[in-house]
Amino acid sequence: MGRKITVACCSLNQWALDFDGNCSRIIESIKQAKKQGASYRVGPELEITGYGCADHFLEVDTCRHSFEVLAKIMVDRDCQDIVCDVGMPVLHNNNLYNCRVIFYNKKIVLIRPKLTLCNDGNYRELRWFNPWTKLKQFEDHALPEIIQDIAKQKIVPFGDCIISTLDTSIGFETCEEMFVPSSPLNSMSLDNVEIILNSSGSHHQLRKANLRVEAIKEATNKCGGLYLYSNFFGCDSDRLYYDGCSSICMNGQFLAQGPQFSLEQVLTISATADLDEVGIYRNRRKSFSLKAEHEGHYPRVELPVSLCHKQNRVLTDPIDWQYHSAEEEISLGPACWLWDYLRRSGQNGYFLPLSGGIDSSSVACIVSSMCRLVFKAVKEGNAQVIRDMRQIVGDDKYMPTNHQDLANHLFTTCYMGSENSSEETKSRAKELAKQVGSYHMDISIQTLVSALLALFISVMGVTPKFKKFGGSVRENQALQNIQARLRMVLAYFFAQLTLWARGRPGSLLVLGSANVDESLRGYMTKYDCSSADLNPIGGISKTDLKKFILYCMKEFDLSSLQNIYGAPPTAELEPLENGQITQTDEEDMGMTYDELSAYGRLRQIDRCGPYSMFCKLVHLWKPKDTDTETHNKTIAEKVKHFFRCYAINRHKMTVLTPSYYAECYSPDDNRFDLRPFLYNASWSWQFEKIDAMVYELDIYDQMQL
Repeated sequence: MGRKITVACCSLNQWALDFDGNCSRIIESIKQAKKQGASYRVGPELEITGYGCADHFLEVDTCRHSFEVLAKIMVDRDCQDIVCDVGMPVLHNNNLYNCRVIFYNKKIVLIRPKLTLCNDGNYRELRWFNPWTKLKQFEDHALPEIIQDIAKQKIVPFGDCIISTLDTSIGFETCEEMFVPSSPLNSMSLDNVEIILNSSGSHHQLRKANLRVEAIKEATNKCGGLYLYSNFFGCDSDRLYYDGCSSICMNGQFLAQGPQFSLEQVLTISATADLDEVGIYRNRRKSFSLKAEHEGHYPRVELPVSLCHKQNRVLTDPIDWQYHSAEEEISLGPACWLWDYLRRSGQNGYFLPLSGGIDSSSVACIVSSMCRLVFKAVKEGNAQVIRDMRQIVGDDKYMPTNHQDLANHLFTTCYMGSENSSEETKSRAKELAKQVGSYHMDISIQTLVSALLALFISVMGVTPKFKKFGGSVRENQALQNIQARLRMVLAYFFAQLTLWARGRPGSLLVLGSANVDESLRGYMTKYDCSSADLNPIGGISKTDLKKFILYCMKEFDLSSLQNIYGAPPTAELEPLENGQITQTDEEDMGMTYDELSAYGRLRQIDRCGPYSMFCKLVHLWKPKDTDTETHNKTIAEKVKHFFRCYAINRHKMTVLTPSYYAECYSPDDNRFDLRPFLYNASWSWQFEKIDAMVYELDIYDQMQL
């Protein structure tokens, strides 16, 4: 029969500092695990507090409340007769650790602190926690009185240990530890640990899922073992969306895959495996066996229970991992994030200035995707989604007839035209709004623009003109910016009063629509309609958004997107010519969106300054049929132009709308891109080095002729 065991891992939609909600979701996940016949349940890291507490981790209340929640979970009758593994912060010897607490039948078995902390990109764990550096060692930890009363224990093991039951052994990794060069899995596997558990707090990023999937597959393919990976769902409390993908893998083959995106609050997956197959798999590799003979041993904490089943059970068959395309990820990730934010914000819907261009249309498509997901969950009888939906719309009996009906209750769009706006963009916005089902308005802002211009003329005694009519660059920019900033003011005014005017309670959150490339370049007016409450596409490139538009055209049957996709991106802030647009974004920026993406990746991912960026691009963009000398100078000017624009516009990032994080070259200076916002825009030293390199390359090329 073998040693058959059923194990479960959970994806939870936790919320930072929501101790009541987090507690109830953890208990529900344990109930689901038991219902599926599991003898061991593991959840995400820091699931009791939520991952996004940030500096609240430094407050003593956070640790105190965590133990109070743990006590409530331990005594719950549904949490008995199953080994439970929960994540929470623990203060040990005056140092705060990111810990896993493993308990069984009201007794704490082990507190295992995280060894390797994540401290790059979006993560600042070293700001709050200490890493446990005493490898393969443990100490006694004195429990707080509230736990002593329940567990009848005063001290428990705290450290880098493994758990030995009557029939198997269990080891631990936490999130980042899976990716380090010498991960604990390697050492634990050589010490005959058969089950390894990973509690994680891993965010969504476009095209990232394969990184963790391949890491798990490769590790278990190399070392064998049964590996459980548990991760959060949802927005938690900030720009990140935690994208599930909880999984169970054994000996390099996946047995269970949890969804990457979901509106569920609690989702538990399980698998039944034969642990004898781990020993057989490892024994086949003699190099592994020989290496194991010389491996040092972990301290073992005894848990005198059997986790394997006495009765025969059907084993779980291996599966192939199913990935989403990038376009599917854009349609699902930001949509789930928007729903989480809306239901937790206490607001009653979203307001979007819809211009008829690709960016704002992409946001409309994402909100439409949110409405489709919510409507699907309502049709399936998801009680939590139904409660949240009715609370948002302010009607405890409301049931949508379709996703467009739901959009009409949750989503307001508004085309704000001036005398510089074209009929084409106005009609494109109207048609898209009709197809997605939003409550749509067409308004003219020209009266307000003219009133402000008249006020300026009366005070200053001079009349500013557009460049087209002989005005200076300063005049031209000012006349454009006042249109953009008025749209922001009107967006918030209408967002506050539209539902009141419709006889409904509440107000709306304003959505922005500046893509990651425009933010990087600073191609936006500070405090214009890109200034909003949230920006679903603020971490997505223009290139990906164009592909997303094509995807929505097909998958959502939005035929109006055909004209939007084919139109050149434009701000529509300068005068028309015979009713036609003459201004385009790429011409105004002096660079293409594809070039912007390249600059962003080199600047952030490859950590390039101006000189390094030029040295890379001069080879990456080297054409075969262009004069080399001209090419080198052209690339040099492109790089200089980008860095000048980047420098003079960096201040805009200090007020950048909180954006859904999706792209690894985000310029958001609040959390991710910690660079100055006041630069010497001449870059004199750096640009001189570029000029010198251009000269050297020209001499070298001439010598080759």
